[in-house]
Amino acid sequence: FIDEIDAIATKRFDAQTGADREVQRILLELLNQMDGFDQTTNVKVIMATNRADTLDPALLRPGRLDRKIEFPLPDRRQKRLVFSTITSKMNLSDEVDLEDYVARPDRISGADINAICQEAGMHAVRENRYVVLPKDFEKAYKNNIKKSESEHEFYK
Repeated sequence: FIDEIDAIATKRFDAQTGADREVQRILLELLNQMDGFDQTTNVKVIMATNRADTLDPALLRPGRLDRKIEFPLPDRRQKRLVFSTITSKMNLSDEVDLEDYVARPDRISGADINAICQEAGMHAVRENRYVVLPKDFEKAYKNNIKKSESEHEFYK
């Protein structure tokens, strides 16, 4: 399993730095190794990326990666299920309306939902509360749907 394959398998270009050339050499070696697999052996290579659009076409050709499986963002029903599963063991105030977060138009992943719920719980803990309030979810939601990594808050 190779996670974040886009870190070493982006589309090739005229490398400007030594680091770029090294990444391209790593990609070429990976492609050579994948071509060397004996078809009769039971070797499976699984790769994951959030940026399939940036991958080198040579990696995606038949014989190297034969199947591409996309996991789309959850629809409303799936978001509802993820929220309810993650919060099932949390002590939520009766005022918390998870349906409000499910209905929001933001495109969020299951990992985003998990982060929102975890952070909401941490807000309550930081305030020495055993009950998670709507304000905890709202703050966590706003922090986790920000578009830029640089906008995320870091706690000390």
